[in-house]
Amino acid sequence: MRHRFEYWVIRVVTLTVQLLPWPVVHAAGTALGLAFYALDATHRRITLTNLASAFPARSEQERSAIGRAVFAHFGRLLVELLKFSTLTPAEMMTRVEFEGEERGRQAYAHGHGVFFLTGHFGYWEICGIVHAVKLAPIGVMARALDNPHLNRLLEHVRECTGNTVIYRRGALRRVLRMLEANQGVAILIDQHSLGPEAVSVQFFNRRAATASTLAVMALRAGTPVIPVFAIPTGPGRYRMIYEHPVQMPGPDSPDAVLELTQRCTDVLEMYVRRYPELWLWMHRRWRDDGAGAAEERVRGMFPAAARDTDADPNATGGEP
Repeated sequence: MRHRFEYWVIRVVTLTVQLLPWPVVHAAGTALGLAFYALDATHRRITLTNLASAFPARSEQERSAIGRAVFAHFGRLLVELLKFSTLTPAEMMTRVEFEGEERGRQAYAHGHGVFFLTGHFGYWEICGIVHAVKLAPIGVMARALDNPHLNRLLEHVRECTGNTVIYRRGALRRVLRMLEANQGVAILIDQHSLGPEAVSVQFFNRRAATASTLAVMALRAGTPVIPVFAIPTGPGRYRMIYEHPVQMPGPDSPDAVLELTQRCTDVLEMYVRRYPELWLWMHRRWRDDGAGAAEERVRGMFPAAARDTDADPNATGGEP
């Protein structure tokens, strides 16, 4: 019953925001995020703790302001994504500007597919949607939500312009087939990772367990890696930035997988430092403090992802 209730709440919100002008949608999302900042003590504490560790030179007041801005941003992300998904592809393109998309086209020209790297940063979901319109449909690696009704709704949003969602089970084989067909695959690498595929990289001067999936497959297939970031420029307006390809390790690298994963993480850190209010600080990215992960399951702003323990360990992904 709870799953159905959550689904119908989102459906009603979607129908409502479809009728509202963008400035009102923007304001409503901000209000939603700030409400969660006030009420969700667990994720507020995680956010402020992470910010204190990442930016020790900043004052507590500055970090609190960033924390509030983080929640406000993710409130806007949720509401604006619902409205954006109701637009036609032509309408979507009027609200987006692109920078460096020729780097994506050049990467396809290599003929080994393309990995489009990003994180839970900015408007990454909208980035995937419009990429399919501007360049070509891609595979989007993700974990299913534990609410099957919301998962089908989110899957429809992600696939509305021709993309394909790749869930964890069997992900490695599906991704390799797409790369062999010279297609693109979007992957996020900024969540804590468990299992034998995890490697330890530096992220904000702390060790962070990170999935090596992207590095393993990119090195195996000879696939270029293009970082992509979606930055808001105003209510309902976005800039998609395609960065230079991540430099591949040389043949004499003692640990090419670790080196490539670190380089990918460095690009993400550069953007998070530049726009700290746009990253998911409420996730327990670092687990070197010995704390338990029980608070990760506390219900917050986002629907929880299912814990598919029998899934392919080489896949990765994240919540919306």
